[in-house]
Amino acid sequence: MSAAGVTGRAGALLAALALAALAAGCTGGEGPPVPRGSSSSGAGAGVLAVKIDNVAAARPHTGLERADVVYVEQVEAGLSRILAVYSSRLPPVVGPVRSARETDLELLRQFDRPVLAFSGAQSRLLPAIDRAPLDAVPPTEAPQAYFRGTDRAAPHNLYLRPDRLPHAASGASAAEALGLVFGAPPPGGEATSSHTVRYPSARAAFTWSAERDRWLVSLDGAPARTAEGARIEAATVVVQEATVRPSDFHDRSGSVSPFTETVGAGDALVLRDGRAHEARWTRPAADAQTVYRTPGGERVSLAAGPLWVLYAPRGGG
Repeated sequence: MSAAGVTGRAGALLAALALAALAAGCTGGEGPPVPRGSSSSGAGAGVLAVKIDNVAAARPHTGLERADVVYVEQVEAGLSRILAVYSSRLPPVVGPVRSARETDLELLRQFDRPVLAFSGAQSRLLPAIDRAPLDAVPPTEAPQAYFRGTDRAAPHNLYLRPDRLPHAASGASAAEALGLVFGAPPPGGEATSSHTVRYPSARAAFTWSAERDRWLVSLDGAPARTAEGARIEAATVVVQEATVRPSDFHDRSGSVSPFTETVGAGDALVLRDGRAHEARWTRPAADAQTVYRTPGGERVSLAAGPLWVLYAPRGGG
């Protein structure tokens, strides 16, 4: 047999093995990325969620300014962590990427099978991630999409290249996938120059800039900046009061992981256009979307641009 014939058969065999590896993949395995469900249709199609570190050693963030929706939730030791959701546009790099939490699984049920990028998870949580209606792509599933930066120490130096994931941006804002709409602000509201959301060991503050027509973000008392040094901004900020309780999971140090209840109802504060509007949020089930309404019962519209949603512990400052 000729050398060309041997090469051709070897190539075909390698291709077959690659296809088999794709079909057999799972969250905790090795090999290339494996989308375990269709993300090509339905509300939330084309949505990528990335779990991002949010301590001082992880800043400045990379690619956070391009997220359509930024969720902030409480994690162990009273710190906060970010879940950034992309759909309209993808940055070339996002990070630093950190581990997923149980809260993320319920939160993401609002989307139709999103892709979730994260660095890993507590071993007992991995089966729940595998069962969740999302496509999980940690580094073990998509090693070609992740890399370690050299400008900071691990674990704050893991970054993601979204274009190397099995994901295509929809071109529409992820806020629309949540059933939210952009439009005129609610009537009334109180003129507000700044607002701070406090966690036991972290805080996020938003200062209105009339010149930029945006809320300037600060994290733990320092201005939040992009990797290039620009300020990170939000068009609309929703402070959603939620119950934060202990979960059945814990981190490597033994600290119990908190679980934020995103199903239910409660008070909310909507910041947009330099004003604060009181609202109520409702989400009757995990597969339902969160609805924000004014005290008069009208749906709250968003200002065009990035949306930040902060789950504030009930009774917090």
